[in-house]
Amino acid sequence: MLRLDKYIADTGTVSRKDVKAAAKKGLITVNGIPAKDVSQKIDENSAKVYYCGQLVNWRKYVYVMLNKPAGYISSTEESDKTVMRLLPEEYSKMECFPCGRLDIDTVGLLIITNDGPLAHKLLSPRHHAEKTYYYHCSPAIGNAEAEKLCEGVDIGGYVTKTSKVELLSGEEGYITLTEGKFHQIKRMFEAVGSSITYLKRVEFGTVKLDESLSEGEWRELTENELEALKKAAGEEE
Repeated sequence: MLRLDKYIADTGTVSRKDVKAAAKKGLITVNGIPAKDVSQKIDENSAKVYYCGQLVNWRKYVYVMLNKPAGYISSTEESDKTVMRLLPEEYSKMECFPCGRLDIDTVGLLIITNDGPLAHKLLSPRHHAEKTYYYHCSPAIGNAEAEKLCEGVDIGGYVTKTSKVELLSGEEGYITLTEGKFHQIKRMFEAVGSSITYLKRVEFGTVKLDESLSEGEWRELTENELEALKKAAGEEE
């Protein structure tokens, strides 16, 4: 059960203050009955709430796929360059946040949600959720360097866990990790004598970046994608 003002405010539609004002004007109904007391408790799973004649679509959690462009930080802080600025304001009002982070110059798949428990599981080393990146590097690496990356390299007092590397050429390929240390891929390539010149996350768990999304564009996850994400987090369906 939720308070009526929280139920409406959680959708990102309006603030609790606006809900109270609308109720006084008789602009809110719950199951066809005008609501005067916004502190009343309602069943969030069955109540039919209308605000100013519009049905309020309440959801506990939302899940967004964003194709992050370079130059944006994976944060909810107040800044014109946070990834949350790329989404409608309603998602910030619903207290959504990036699940993990991508460096400011890294592009590609970023999951944004307000589901804290799922995000925690996805980022927990215990669940080993895989994240795959397409990279360009310079100078080129070969099989010997790729093998070292797969086995784990010292990135400054820490030896990385095993990873997967698929060489497309000496200068490009895919790398898959199950962890996410600070600037990890860049530091890994530096450990084998190369430097990352371009990095794009293309897969999280088994959820692939929708290539129809241009950089900066987003959409909510499909049911199948959400199920795949939950499976990667070790949740039972």
